[in-house]
Amino acid sequence: PLKQNPRQLAESLCAVLRTTLPYQTWVASLDIAGPGFINIKLKPAAKQEVVRSVLLQGERYGAQPDNGQRMLVEFVSANPTGPLHVGHGRQAALGDAICNLFDSQGWLVYREFYYNDAGVQIGTLATSTQLRTQGFKPGDACWPTDPNNPAAKNFYNGEYIADIAADFLAQKTVTSDDRAFTASGDATDLDSIRQFAVAYLRHEQDLDLSAFAVKFDNYYLESSLYTSGKVDATVKRLVEAGKTYEQDGALWLKSTDYGDDKDRVMRKQDGTYTYFVPDVAYHISKWERGFQKVINIQGTDHHGTIARVRAGLQAANVGIPQGFPDYVLHTMVRVVK
Repeated sequence: PLKQNPRQLAESLCAVLRTTLPYQTWVASLDIAGPGFINIKLKPAAKQEVVRSVLLQGERYGAQPDNGQRMLVEFVSANPTGPLHVGHGRQAALGDAICNLFDSQGWLVYREFYYNDAGVQIGTLATSTQLRTQGFKPGDACWPTDPNNPAAKNFYNGEYIADIAADFLAQKTVTSDDRAFTASGDATDLDSIRQFAVAYLRHEQDLDLSAFAVKFDNYYLESSLYTSGKVDATVKRLVEAGKTYEQDGALWLKSTDYGDDKDRVMRKQDGTYTYFVPDVAYHISKWERGFQKVINIQGTDHHGTIARVRAGLQAANVGIPQGFPDYVLHTMVRVVK
């Protein structure tokens, strides 16, 4: 049939269509135009039937049965170092909509929030809160704010830090999604201040997300990747696979072997890991938990991490396919008066 000219093929198709029950029920006319274009005109009842189906099925219109497949969607994932901002709200709406869409199409969707509760930023949060508990504030001599002064990077200046400090000194208890922490009230106890500040801000974020009617199935802590040994295990796997090399006192990943534009530092000269190393360990965890489809929803400022994370996952050689995970990137919100 494919060797016929287009009009002959159209005539053959129309002849078959006219014998079908859907044609007889819903089609008013079937015409061939020009060299073989088929014009189908529906009866009014066809359009009315769609409306009836929508009204009968309501929110489940277009939904598909369970397909037996699981997927993980990670979104919002704000650092617990400050309140959520409008950009996080946009991502919460986008992530929840994508989850609802896949859920309606038969996927078992698992919503996850990844907390970056380790690293330099958490140390900055703890130091800033400690200074507030000791009565210091932005503008004091010990609180540099000059952006050209490297020490200024070690301080957060928002007034919410003062609120955290006040509640810490009052020995209050804060409850976040999976834990409660009571402040010691000891302004010299930096570790207690750190734990309280993180729990405090996680609680504030929980309240905002709850008000936004966005719920998560799991909150995954970056710190758990270190305490469980997953980060060290990932680095060991990459080293033993011959995917790394030492240079200038640092450990590098041969990420150019997997399409990255340059090799990436994994472990810095001071012995700490760069940002993407726990990310690789985290995504191996996603795969090992049985999620063969994963979507990360992030701001466009994260676009540079995609190639290096995927390179690390391929180099780890744990069976993860190329292109894992999928990414949905969004621009942040610009507020204009």
